[in-house]
Amino acid sequence: MLVFGDTNIQVTIFFTIAQNSTEYCIKMDILKISTDWAKAELVSTSFFIIAGLVFVMCSFGFWQFGKTDLAKAYIIPILVAGAFLMTVGFGLFFTNKARITQFETAYNEDVSAFVASEMARTESTLKEYKTVVFTAIPFIIMACGLVIFLVNTPGWRAGMISTIAMLSVILLIDGLAYARIADYQQELIKVEQELK
Repeated sequence: MLVFGDTNIQVTIFFTIAQNSTEYCIKMDILKISTDWAKAELVSTSFFIIAGLVFVMCSFGFWQFGKTDLAKAYIIPILVAGAFLMTVGFGLFFTNKARITQFETAYNEDVSAFVASEMARTESTLKEYKTVVFTAIPFIIMACGLVIFLVNTPGWRAGMISTIAMLSVILLIDGLAYARIADYQQELIKVEQELK
């Protein structure tokens, strides 16, 4: 702190330095928070890939060891579900991996614009989760359960049970992702208020 004879100047300089330091810390924190969120998503999306591999291995097991009509009927639906989960996992993995470098670039260009764009993105993503993950998926699971109840052929049962299993994996992983992005949005709101 610079020392001048006038106390008002000392206080003004001190608060200006403190304010700039706090603003810098807040700005740096949001980059770290955003990057940490994207890294957590990388870990989360790898579970789609792992679940997909488990489904593919189950399909292979049914193909090799399945003796009943129902066991043989699982081969294709479980394989398709596994391939779908792996595709989703790899797609989200590479999207979030690229997002980490995009965060730093956007942050360095304009912090306020970065926070505003992330606020808009998280808000639309949360709405999407509510519509797809917490409304459509449970409805589809119920419809599949109804088909299992009404139709008694191995192909339909295997298809519906495979669909329920796949959607349950998606519901589990995306349910956790929803909680993470909601927390991330709360951090963005705090930073947005502090930047004003």
